[in-house]
Amino acid sequence: MITTPAYRHIKQVWAIGGGKGGIGKSLIASSLAISASRLGNKVIAVDLDLGGANLHTTLGMDLPRHTLSDFFSSRVNSLESCLIPSGIANLEIISGAHDAVGVANISVSQKARLLEAMLALKADYLVFDLGAGTTFNTVDFFLFSDIGIVTLLPEPTSIENAYRFIRSAYYRFLRQSHRLSEVRHLVDMAMDSNNPLGIRSPSDLFREVNKASPECGINLKLEIGKFRPKLIVNQARTQTDIDIGYSVKTVCKKYFGIEMDYIGYLDYDSAVWQSIRRKRPLMLEFPNSRLVSSLERVSHELIKHYGHQRNDSLMGIK
Repeated sequence: MITTPAYRHIKQVWAIGGGKGGIGKSLIASSLAISASRLGNKVIAVDLDLGGANLHTTLGMDLPRHTLSDFFSSRVNSLESCLIPSGIANLEIISGAHDAVGVANISVSQKARLLEAMLALKADYLVFDLGAGTTFNTVDFFLFSDIGIVTLLPEPTSIENAYRFIRSAYYRFLRQSHRLSEVRHLVDMAMDSNNPLGIRSPSDLFREVNKASPECGINLKLEIGKFRPKLIVNQARTQTDIDIGYSVKTVCKKYFGIEMDYIGYLDYDSAVWQSIRRKRPLMLEFPNSRLVSSLERVSHELIKHYGHQRNDSLMGIK
Protein backbone atom coordinates (compact mmCIF):
# COMPACT_ATOMS: atom_id res chain seq x y z
CA MET A 1 0.00 0.00 0.00
CA ILE A 2 1.34 3.45 -0.91
CA THR A 3 1.37 5.91 1.96
CA THR A 4 1.40 9.66 1.46
CA PRO A 5 4.39 11.55 2.95
CA ALA A 6 3.65 13.99 5.77
CA TYR A 7 3.93 16.76 3.16
CA ARG A 8 3.63 16.20 -0.55
CA HIS A 9 5.99 18.64 -2.26
CA ILE A 10 5.00 17.61 -5.77
CA LYS A 11 2.29 19.75 -7.39
CA GLN A 12 1.57 17.26 -10.13
CA VAL A 13 2.78 14.02 -11.69
CA TRP A 14 2.56 13.58 -15.46
CA ALA A 15 2.96 10.14 -17.03
CA ILE A 16 3.53 9.53 -20.75
CA GLY A 17 2.43 6.06 -21.88
CA GLY A 18 0.97 4.34 -24.89
CA GLY A 19 1.54 0.62 -25.02
CA LYS A 20 3.86 0.53 -28.04
CA GLY A 21 7.55 1.27 -28.41
CA GLY A 22 8.85 3.84 -30.88
CA ILE A 23 5.92 6.25 -30.63
CA GLY A 24 7.87 9.16 -29.17
CA LYS A 25 7.14 8.80 -25.45
CA SER A 26 10.67 9.75 -24.38
CA LEU A 27 10.82 12.73 -26.71
CA ILE A 28 7.44 13.99 -25.51
CA ALA A 29 8.33 13.43 -21.84
CA SER A 30 11.65 15.28 -22.12
CA SER A 31 10.13 18.12 -24.15
CA LEU A 32 7.20 18.65 -21.77
CA ALA A 33 9.65 18.61 -18.86
CA ILE A 34 11.82 21.27 -20.53
CA SER A 35 8.79 23.40 -21.38
CA ALA A 36 7.46 23.27 -17.80
CA SER A 37 10.91 24.11 -16.40
CA ARG A 38 11.13 27.16 -18.65
CA LEU A 39 8.08 28.57 -16.90
CA GLY A 40 10.05 28.64 -13.65
CA ASN A 41 8.85 25.30 -12.30
CA LYS A 42 11.24 22.84 -10.68
CA VAL A 43 10.86 19.65 -12.72
CA ILE A 44 12.20 16.12 -12.34
CA ALA A 45 11.97 13.80 -15.36
CA VAL A 46 11.95 10.12 -14.35
CA ASP A 47 12.77 7.34 -16.80
CA LEU A 48 10.48 4.45 -15.85
CA ASP A 49 11.19 2.42 -18.96
CA LEU A 50 13.04 0.00 -16.73
CA GLY A 51 13.91 -2.41 -19.53
CA GLY A 52 15.11 0.12 -22.10
CA ALA A 53 15.82 3.48 -20.51
CA ASN A 54 16.78 6.23 -22.96
CA LEU A 55 15.30 9.46 -21.61
CA HIS A 56 18.80 10.81 -20.95
CA THR A 57 19.58 10.49 -24.67
CA THR A 58 16.69 12.77 -25.68
CA LEU A 59 18.05 15.33 -23.22
CA GLY A 60 21.49 15.15 -24.81
CA MET A 61 23.06 13.51 -21.76
CA ASP A 62 25.51 10.65 -21.38
CA LEU A 63 24.50 7.70 -19.21
CA PRO A 64 24.33 9.07 -15.64
CA ARG A 65 26.56 7.62 -12.95
CA HIS A 66 23.64 6.66 -10.70
CA THR A 67 20.39 5.17 -11.98
CA LEU A 68 17.34 3.41 -10.58
CA SER A 69 19.40 0.22 -10.61
CA ASP A 70 21.41 1.70 -7.74
CA PHE A 71 18.23 2.64 -5.89
CA PHE A 72 16.68 -0.83 -6.19
CA SER A 73 19.90 -2.57 -5.16
CA SER A 74 20.46 -0.10 -2.27
CA ARG A 75 23.82 1.03 -3.65
CA VAL A 76 22.62 4.57 -2.87
CA ASN A 77 21.02 5.68 0.38
CA SER A 78 18.10 7.55 -1.13
CA LEU A 79 16.38 8.39 -4.40
CA GLU A 80 17.78 11.91 -4.13
CA SER A 81 21.21 10.39 -4.77
CA CYS A 82 20.00 9.46 -8.27
CA LEU A 83 19.08 13.04 -9.18
CA ILE A 84 21.27 14.31 -12.01
CA PRO A 85 21.36 17.93 -13.29
CA SER A 86 20.25 18.03 -16.93
CA GLY A 87 22.20 21.15 -17.83
CA ILE A 88 18.87 22.94 -18.25
CA ALA A 89 17.71 25.35 -15.55
CA ASN A 90 15.14 23.91 -13.12
CA LEU A 91 15.32 20.41 -14.65
CA GLU A 92 16.82 17.26 -13.14
CA ILE A 93 16.60 13.67 -14.30
CA ILE A 94 16.41 10.25 -12.68
CA SER A 95 17.66 7.72 -15.19
CA GLY A 96 16.08 4.30 -15.58
CA ALA A 97 17.77 1.05 -14.64
CA HIS A 98 20.56 -0.18 -16.91
CA ASP A 99 22.69 -2.87 -15.37
CA ALA A 100 20.51 -5.10 -13.18
CA VAL A 101 19.20 -8.34 -14.64
CA GLY A 102 15.46 -8.63 -14.07
CA VAL A 103 15.05 -5.06 -12.85
CA ALA A 104 12.44 -4.47 -15.56
CA ASN A 105 10.18 -6.70 -13.45
CA ILE A 106 10.47 -5.05 -10.05
CA SER A 107 8.58 -6.49 -7.11
CA VAL A 108 5.50 -5.00 -5.50
CA SER A 109 7.54 -3.84 -2.50
CA GLN A 110 10.18 -2.23 -4.73
CA LYS A 111 7.48 -0.42 -6.68
CA ALA A 112 5.82 0.87 -3.51
CA ARG A 113 9.18 2.03 -2.13
CA LEU A 114 9.97 3.88 -5.36
CA LEU A 115 6.59 5.60 -5.57
CA GLU A 116 6.73 6.75 -1.96
CA ALA A 117 10.25 8.10 -2.48
CA MET A 118 9.20 9.98 -5.62
CA LEU A 119 6.27 11.68 -3.87
CA ALA A 120 8.69 12.98 -1.23
CA LEU A 121 10.99 14.63 -3.79
CA LYS A 122 11.14 18.42 -3.71
CA ALA A 123 9.84 19.55 -7.10
CA ASP A 124 6.82 21.14 -8.70
CA TYR A 125 6.38 18.51 -11.40
CA LEU A 126 7.42 14.91 -11.93
CA VAL A 127 7.32 13.70 -15.54
CA PHE A 128 7.29 9.92 -16.02
CA ASP A 129 8.57 8.39 -19.25
CA LEU A 130 6.92 4.95 -19.25
CA GLY A 131 8.00 1.78 -20.99
CA ALA A 132 6.13 0.01 -23.76
CA GLY A 133 3.55 -2.68 -23.12
CA THR A 134 0.79 -3.24 -20.59
CA THR A 135 2.65 -4.85 -17.69
CA PHE A 136 1.25 -4.20 -14.22
CA ASN A 137 4.24 -2.02 -13.36
CA THR A 138 3.85 0.21 -16.42
CA VAL A 139 0.09 0.53 -15.95
CA ASP A 140 0.47 1.20 -12.21
CA PHE A 141 2.94 4.02 -12.86
CA PHE A 142 0.41 5.48 -15.31
CA LEU A 143 -2.45 5.22 -12.82
CA PHE A 144 -0.32 6.71 -10.05
CA SER A 145 0.01 9.98 -11.95
CA ASP A 146 -2.23 13.02 -11.63
CA ILE A 147 -2.30 13.33 -15.42
CA GLY A 148 -1.88 10.21 -17.54
CA ILE A 149 -1.15 10.93 -21.21
CA VAL A 150 -1.66 8.25 -23.86
CA THR A 151 0.47 8.76 -26.97
CA LEU A 152 -0.13 7.15 -30.35
CA LEU A 153 0.98 7.40 -33.96
CA PRO A 154 -1.63 7.66 -36.73
CA GLU A 155 -1.11 4.10 -37.90
CA PRO A 156 -3.09 0.88 -37.27
CA THR A 157 -0.62 -0.96 -35.02
CA SER A 158 -0.09 2.04 -32.77
CA ILE A 159 -3.82 2.76 -32.50
CA GLU A 160 -4.52 -0.89 -31.66
CA ASN A 161 -1.85 -0.86 -28.96
CA ALA A 162 -3.19 2.41 -27.56
CA TYR A 163 -6.65 0.87 -27.17
CA ARG A 164 -5.08 -2.16 -25.50
CA PHE A 165 -3.19 0.11 -23.10
CA ILE A 166 -6.32 2.12 -22.25
CA ARG A 167 -8.30 -1.08 -21.70
CA SER A 168 -5.63 -2.49 -19.38
CA ALA A 169 -5.39 0.76 -17.41
CA TYR A 170 -9.18 1.02 -17.23
CA TYR A 171 -9.72 -2.41 -15.71
CA ARG A 172 -6.63 -2.14 -13.50
CA PHE A 173 -8.00 1.17 -12.20
CA LEU A 174 -11.38 -0.37 -11.37
CA ARG A 175 -9.75 -3.42 -9.81
CA GLN A 176 -7.72 -1.25 -7.43
CA SER A 177 -10.76 0.70 -6.21
CA HIS A 178 -11.59 -0.13 -2.59
CA ARG A 179 -15.16 0.98 -3.30
CA LEU A 180 -15.54 -1.96 -5.68
CA SER A 181 -13.84 -4.63 -3.55
CA GLU A 182 -17.12 -6.50 -3.14
CA VAL A 183 -17.41 -7.04 -6.90
CA ARG A 184 -13.70 -7.28 -7.76
CA HIS A 185 -14.28 -10.81 -9.06
CA LEU A 186 -16.60 -9.36 -11.72
CA VAL A 187 -13.97 -6.82 -12.78
CA ASP A 188 -11.43 -9.64 -13.01
CA MET A 189 -13.89 -11.62 -15.09
CA ALA A 190 -14.47 -8.68 -17.44
CA MET A 191 -10.76 -8.60 -18.25
CA ASP A 192 -11.20 -11.96 -19.98
CA SER A 193 -13.22 -11.46 -23.16
CA ASN A 194 -14.28 -15.12 -23.03
CA ASN A 195 -15.80 -14.86 -19.55
CA PRO A 196 -18.86 -17.04 -18.82
CA LEU A 197 -21.16 -14.09 -17.99
CA GLY A 198 -20.72 -12.58 -21.43
CA ILE A 199 -19.25 -9.31 -20.16
CA ARG A 200 -17.94 -7.62 -23.30
CA SER A 201 -18.32 -3.93 -22.50
CA PRO A 202 -18.62 -1.52 -19.56
CA SER A 203 -22.41 -1.60 -19.92
CA ASP A 204 -22.29 -5.39 -19.53
CA LEU A 205 -20.06 -4.99 -16.48
CA PHE A 206 -22.41 -2.41 -14.98
CA ARG A 207 -25.33 -4.79 -15.52
CA GLU A 208 -23.63 -7.59 -13.61
CA VAL A 209 -22.26 -5.31 -10.88
CA ASN A 210 -25.66 -3.69 -10.36
CA LYS A 211 -27.25 -7.12 -10.20
CA ALA A 212 -24.79 -8.19 -7.48
CA SER A 213 -24.95 -4.91 -5.55
CA PRO A 214 -26.90 -1.76 -6.50
CA GLU A 215 -24.60 0.25 -4.23
CA CYS A 216 -21.55 -1.02 -6.09
CA GLY A 217 -23.32 -0.16 -9.35
CA ILE A 218 -23.47 3.47 -8.22
CA ASN A 219 -19.84 3.33 -7.10
CA LEU A 220 -18.81 1.87 -10.46
CA LYS A 221 -20.22 4.88 -12.29
CA LEU A 222 -18.46 7.22 -9.87
CA GLU A 223 -15.13 5.44 -10.30
CA ILE A 224 -15.38 5.43 -14.10
CA GLY A 225 -15.88 9.20 -13.92
CA LYS A 226 -12.50 9.54 -12.19
CA PHE A 227 -10.61 7.77 -14.97
CA ARG A 228 -9.92 10.52 -17.49
CA PRO A 229 -6.69 10.03 -19.45
CA LYS A 230 -5.38 12.57 -21.94
CA LEU A 231 -4.47 11.84 -25.56
CA ILE A 232 -1.73 13.08 -27.89
CA VAL A 233 -1.44 12.09 -31.56
CA ASN A 234 2.23 12.19 -32.55
CA GLN A 235 3.78 12.58 -36.02
CA ALA A 236 0.64 13.94 -37.65
CA ARG A 237 1.03 14.72 -41.36
CA THR A 238 -2.55 15.28 -42.52
CA GLN A 239 -5.92 16.41 -41.23
CA THR A 240 -6.96 12.75 -41.27
CA ASP A 241 -4.10 12.00 -38.87
CA ILE A 242 -5.21 14.83 -36.59
CA ASP A 243 -8.82 13.63 -36.63
CA ILE A 244 -7.77 10.20 -35.35
CA GLY A 245 -7.58 11.77 -31.90
CA TYR A 246 -11.26 12.69 -32.03
CA SER A 247 -12.16 9.20 -33.26
CA VAL A 248 -10.28 7.58 -30.37
CA LYS A 249 -12.01 9.94 -27.93
CA THR A 250 -15.42 8.94 -29.36
CA VAL A 251 -14.68 5.21 -29.22
CA CYS A 252 -13.46 5.46 -25.61
CA LYS A 253 -16.67 7.23 -24.63
CA LYS A 254 -18.83 4.65 -26.41
CA TYR A 255 -16.97 1.52 -25.35
CA PHE A 256 -15.50 2.40 -21.95
CA GLY A 257 -17.85 5.16 -20.87
CA ILE A 258 -14.88 7.45 -20.16
CA GLU A 259 -14.25 11.07 -21.07
CA MET A 260 -10.83 11.22 -22.72
CA ASP A 261 -9.34 14.69 -23.25
CA TYR A 262 -7.67 15.09 -26.65
CA ILE A 263 -5.11 17.70 -25.68
CA GLY A 264 -3.33 18.06 -29.00
CA TYR A 265 -1.39 16.67 -31.92
CA LEU A 266 2.30 16.96 -32.79
CA ASP A 267 3.46 17.56 -36.35
CA TYR A 268 5.75 15.11 -38.09
CA ASP A 269 9.16 16.80 -38.18
CA SER A 270 12.58 15.60 -39.36
CA ALA A 271 14.07 17.80 -36.64
CA VAL A 272 13.49 14.90 -34.24
CA TRP A 273 16.08 12.52 -35.67
CA GLN A 274 18.44 15.41 -36.37
CA SER A 275 18.40 16.49 -32.73
CA ILE A 276 18.91 12.91 -31.53
CA ARG A 277 21.90 12.42 -33.84
CA ARG A 278 23.40 15.66 -32.60
CA LYS A 279 22.73 14.60 -28.98
CA ARG A 280 20.88 17.82 -28.31
CA PRO A 281 17.38 18.30 -26.86
CA LEU A 282 14.86 19.06 -29.59
CA MET A 283 13.53 22.07 -27.66
CA LEU A 284 16.99 23.68 -27.67
CA GLU A 285 18.25 22.59 -31.09
CA PHE A 286 15.18 23.62 -33.09
CA PRO A 287 13.38 26.21 -30.91
CA ASN A 288 11.50 27.77 -33.84
CA SER A 289 10.14 24.56 -35.35
CA ARG A 290 6.40 23.87 -35.57
CA LEU A 291 6.89 20.74 -33.49
CA VAL A 292 8.44 22.66 -30.61
CA SER A 293 5.59 25.17 -30.79
CA SER A 294 3.11 22.28 -30.59
CA LEU A 295 4.91 20.76 -27.59
CA GLU A 296 4.94 24.09 -25.77
CA ARG A 297 1.23 24.52 -26.52
CA VAL A 298 0.48 21.11 -24.99
CA SER A 299 2.61 21.84 -21.92
CA HIS A 300 0.94 25.20 -21.32
CA GLU A 301 -2.48 23.58 -21.84
CA LEU A 302 -1.72 20.99 -19.16
CA ILE A 303 -0.62 23.61 -16.65
CA LYS A 304 -3.36 26.14 -17.42
CA HIS A 305 -6.40 23.88 -17.78
CA TYR A 306 -5.46 20.78 -15.79
CA GLY A 307 -3.12 22.21 -13.17
CA HIS A 308 -5.70 21.53 -10.45
CA GLN A 309 -6.06 17.82 -11.25
CA ARG A 310 -4.76 15.65 -8.41
CA ASN A 311 -4.79 11.94 -7.73
CA ASP A 312 -5.21 11.95 -3.96
CA SER A 313 -6.67 8.45 -3.80
CA LEU A 314 -3.28 6.76 -3.82
CA MET A 315 -3.95 3.23 -4.90
CA GLY A 316 -2.98 0.10 -3.12
CA ILE A 317 -0.37 -1.69 -5.19
CA LYS A 318 -1.12 -5.40 -5.55
